[in-house]
Amino acid sequence: MSLSPSQIRRLAAAARRAARSSYAPYSEFRVGAAVLTASGKIFSGCNVENASSGLTICAERTAVFTAVAAGQRRLVAVAVYTPTPRPTAPCGACRQVIHEFGPTATVLCVCDSPDRIEISLDQLLPKAFGPKDLR
Repeated sequence: MSLSPSQIRRLAAAARRAARSSYAPYSEFRVGAAVLTASGKIFSGCNVENASSGLTICAERTAVFTAVAAGQRRLVAVAVYTPTPRPTAPCGACRQVIHEFGPTATVLCVCDSPDRIEISLDQLLPKAFGPKDLR
């Protein structure tokens, strides 16, 4: 699905705002994410680090889990903001979680420059394992 300029602006702004709430005392890499659901609602999240690194959660998963906790099960798009000169795509774990609820969702990655990535999840995670594989 192609996002409208308005949807891109709203999602990118929500992801940037979410990064302000990031808890990143170890990496100082403050990431924000926002998801657009099939109902048109936007949910956001930030990364939350933990002294035990393996317990850290990425912004993308926080946003997806927030949407799911609110009863939303279909993702149309995910925006990720990183405080970098070039956009950064979601990690493998986040790609897998996004796939669960939006296997063809648009992934929009924005940063501190005008550069951006806009790609579908199925291009970022080809031949993904998902719910259809369990049936």
